Amino acid sequence: MPPFEANNNFGTVTQISAEALGEPGKRTFRLLVESGAAFAQLWLEKEQLQQLAVYIEEIDQEGTRRGRRKDRGREPEPTYDGGYVRLEFKVGSLSMGHDADINSFLFLVHDGEAVGEDTPDLCFWVPQDMALKLSKEALEVCAAGRPRCVLCGLAIDPEGHMCVRSNGHQALHP
Repeated sequence: MPPFEANNNFGTVTQISAEALGEPGKRTFRLLVESGAAFAQLWLEKEQLQQLAVYIEEIDQEGTRRGRRKDRGREPEPTYDGGYVRLEFKVGSLSMGHDADINSFLFLVHDGEAVGEDTPDLCFWVPQDMALKLSKEALEVCAAGRPRCVLCGLAIDPEGHMCVRSNGHQALHP
């Protein structure tokens, strides 16, 4: 399979993980991506992390319902085999696709600072089993934040929460 065009192509990754840094309510989120001698720290919003996890699970469930495709003889893109590369940037947009023939997810990542660029700043493939682990990990990371108000769904700060659904008469505390 020919490599996908991007400023940096990591091929099939060897490791990917999601994490949150900081206190709930003030956390920052990132993906850590490794492929051979290439490494990337991709800072993203909590919503972006949740959406990628949901997408992976939806595709997996759809594949389960339809029945897995048999191997068509195609090989996934090889792991990056070039020299040392280290990238770090805030994700502006993240697009994903799934290739059922090679049972892998394609990630196309645009740097938030590179406005108007059509070529992704980074692309890489994640095998399905690794993507499912990432999805589970990402959902756990996102759920470990502040608890949500049962009435309005907004996050409850450690100091409490004035819920608009209770007409401001009641402060709800964790």
